[in-house]
Amino acid sequence: MRYQVEKLLSPHHDGSALFVSNSAPILGERVRLRVRVPKGDKAQKMWVRLFHDGEPRTFELKKGKPNSVESWWSVEIEILNPVTHYRFLLVDKGRYRWLNGEGVFERDVVDREDFQIIAKPKYPDWIKHAVFYQIFPDRFAKSDAKRDLPSWAVLRDWNALPTGRGANAGTEFYGGDFPGITQHLGHLEELGVNAIYFTPFFPSRTNHRYDATSFEHVDPLLGGDEGFMEFSSAAKKRGFRIMGDLTMNHCGLGHEWMQTSLKNPDAKERDFFYWDKSIRHGYVGWWGVAGLPKLNYQSPLLREKMYSGPDSVVKKWLKSPFNADGWRIDVGNMTGRLGAQDLNQEVARGVRKAMDEVNPNAWLVAENADHSPSDLDGFGWHGTMNYVGFARPIWGWLSKSAKFADNFMGLPTPIPTFSGVAMVEMMRSFAAGIPWRSFIASMLLLDSHDTARFRNVVGRDRARQIAGVTILLTYPGVPSIFAGDEIGVEGEWGEDARRTIDWDHPKKWDTELFEEFKKLIALRRKSDALSNGGLRWIDVKEDSVAYLRESAKESILVFIARSADRHQVNLKPYGYSVKETLYGPPAKSSQITITSKGPVSGIWRLK
Repeated sequence: MRYQVEKLLSPHHDGSALFVSNSAPILGERVRLRVRVPKGDKAQKMWVRLFHDGEPRTFELKKGKPNSVESWWSVEIEILNPVTHYRFLLVDKGRYRWLNGEGVFERDVVDREDFQIIAKPKYPDWIKHAVFYQIFPDRFAKSDAKRDLPSWAVLRDWNALPTGRGANAGTEFYGGDFPGITQHLGHLEELGVNAIYFTPFFPSRTNHRYDATSFEHVDPLLGGDEGFMEFSSAAKKRGFRIMGDLTMNHCGLGHEWMQTSLKNPDAKERDFFYWDKSIRHGYVGWWGVAGLPKLNYQSPLLREKMYSGPDSVVKKWLKSPFNADGWRIDVGNMTGRLGAQDLNQEVARGVRKAMDEVNPNAWLVAENADHSPSDLDGFGWHGTMNYVGFARPIWGWLSKSAKFADNFMGLPTPIPTFSGVAMVEMMRSFAAGIPWRSFIASMLLLDSHDTARFRNVVGRDRARQIAGVTILLTYPGVPSIFAGDEIGVEGEWGEDARRTIDWDHPKKWDTELFEEFKKLIALRRKSDALSNGGLRWIDVKEDSVAYLRESAKESILVFIARSADRHQVNLKPYGYSVKETLYGPPAKSSQITITSKGPVSGIWRLK
């Protein structure tokens, strides 16, 4: 099966700077929109169709002077509303077509996949050049500090595997801490990452710390506030950005707010929770879990303490002396939602406002196990953890002997097998439903502390793993690498994947894999096209895909195949030829031919 060539070689527009002169205008500004139309396309006229104050309007585009392969059409529009939905109408003799975020259609379409421009300051620019490294604090590295353990902790040897699904899964304690992380910043520098995302570091009663007993301090088991500040200072001197993980949907049963509420029915903190006598423990917990009481944002005081007040949790950690650069919001899709109550967007926008007040250069990304486009409207979360539009389609395309998985990222089914066509359709569908700026401000990941390791998904096939990592580091968005992936750490499900790094025996590491990670990360960080470029799929088959990343300064071709074959990519219809091989098999012309004995990845700079 192959994606129809006419579907790929067709009029194109996306939200990148080549096509939109300003993705974050203010009301009243004019924005230039451009569409590139391949030679031979029959469009005779073109209009942009948008809404002004809810009324559909059309404005005609002007055709520029064509070159040997394409022509550029353009129009200026005035931004009158906070959100401008638009798509393009292409007209020739006897027919018309629509161009929207999902492609070109010879039929009428609805507004759901329209392109969008948001009249609000966009994401912080630094995320375009960031490569994140996700650390689960208990498992990355530990110092020699001796600390008294709480009664809940079940001490484990550092290099022992997690028992995973046993009764102690959430209480196994390995002793990773911030001083230990500080000691190993050199490893991250060598790898080439420049940002670190931590799962929660607040005090709690578990090793994962998603059940905070306080949001005011760093867990003493991790080195406390002092250990974090020393780490932050050292990391900042080396140029790292730091992002924390905040459970705005719930806290832990041991949290002072909950304990006060249980002891005193008249306590003002009672309004922070949902009380229900029909539930055995008397209150609503996340997914019914008694240890994770859900927070009720109908309470103005809770909002003040969590995000709106001058000393709120959200603001405190973004300021000196902690100096974090952003928040990942745990289960952001559930926050503020319960039954008929839906305060999700109100809370999201309140958090965004709070962050803008104290640090407008901070990144706000929400976990969303599935995908609801309305949650990424551009006014609340900058983006999401892109499981649905990135990790899941890639798992399905590159999985190999992954029968161990008893669910597919939340679905009660093993990992399916997708064709390259299905993978690309899934990825395009996700991107089409949200503003471009929300798409590129979303976190890209192949795995995390909540999933199997990607290495296991691909059946420990290094070439397949590198194929996935190639997509990770060349696709629009903010790439994130789960600690240990770069050296071949394994894990068949979430808890099993939370393994430690064996610092004492580096000879056990997959050093060949580590070197490939380094090369790809270096390319990501220095390439203008990979930081600022758009996305055009140019060749999609059952077992291989190819796409262009194009900016005003640079154009790059990325090719990935999952199987042995004689692969070909023809750049002639796009007016390109290879200027330089950046990664993988060498090539020199506009017709690339690769004969591979297995999965293969290639990246080329074009002229």
